Amino acid sequence: MSEHVIVTEANKILTVQLNRPEKKNALTQEMYAVMTQALIDANRRDDIAAVVFTGAGDLFCAGNDLGDFLRHGELKADSPVFQFLNTIATVDVTVVAAVQGAAVGIGTTLLLHCDLVYAAEGTQFVMPFVDMGLVPEAGSSQLLPALCGHLKAAELLLLADTIDAQKAYEFNMVNQVVPGDELAATIADVGARLAAKPVRSLRLSKKLMKVQPEAVPARIQRELKDFLTVLASEETQAIIAAKAQRKR
Repeated sequence: MSEHVIVTEANKILTVQLNRPEKKNALTQEMYAVMTQALIDANRRDDIAAVVFTGAGDLFCAGNDLGDFLRHGELKADSPVFQFLNTIATVDVTVVAAVQGAAVGIGTTLLLHCDLVYAAEGTQFVMPFVDMGLVPEAGSSQLLPALCGHLKAAELLLLADTIDAQKAYEFNMVNQVVPGDELAATIADVGARLAAKPVRSLRLSKKLMKVQPEAVPARIQRELKDFLTVLASEETQAIIAAKAQRKR
């Protein structure tokens, strides 16, 4: 574990808090390694309903700690940052994010891999890759246009425009914008709602949503396979029986 990433668990929710407020929660290779392991551990367990990413202090994440990256030398395919990105892009566990203050660079692009994102009023989002002589990362060149269309994505990735939480909501990048003092309560409520649901159904539903586009008949068959799997489970049978009993 790392003092800069605090992982806690309560009521079927695993919370991963970026805890480097003195550096605006800028991410280091060590922090990526801890976040990756937290996601892997949660995904392996059938009693975790969701993983929640939060940031300590008044800012979610200022992006990568460039000094730390330079100290580690050349980036490779198995560097911690890429292991994290590959993991968050492929886990079946539901991933939620609570964002406040600012989300810069990877602080925004990691949100594109989350299933539910809630932002405090006034949060600023910016992806300054081109301004730094870089290119978009974390799959954002594909995910962002899919969310908000090519033209709006170009404003964010080519012009590197900074947008506020309300604009991010309009761009389909966040689910809800809430007052800053209500963000924690909102996330707690969402976590409780997820924790009350059958974990297997949550994960299979997310997995279906992440499958690449295919012919509708093929998707129907894919859904049917998972539908029959959960239908046969004791948990689902108990839910159905309870609902039937209430209707009598």
